[in-house]
Amino acid sequence: MWSVAVVGQAGHHGGMCRSIKTLRAPFVDEVGDDDVRAAALQYVRKISGFRAPAPHNAEAFEAAVDAVTAATQQLLDSLVVRGSKQ
Repeated sequence: MWSVAVVGQAGHHGGMCRSIKTLRAPFVDEVGDDDVRAAALQYVRKISGFRAPAPHNAEAFEAAVDAVTAATQQLLDSLVVRGSKQ
């Protein structure tokens, strides 16, 4: 089961308040692998509360980034945006 954390004013929560940008048309023309991975990394950083994991958590952190990257790419590949150029 997935849960969503609700953040406070203007997206600020704790020390990390950088926004993840929208990765679909019409907001961006092209999305590269680096864009998807950067968004996944930012998500995992936000959820875990760590900018960089301790060595004993590095494997779990990287596995989470890989999983979120794959899920994000699958979502973007599956979206149909009405009125967009295909």
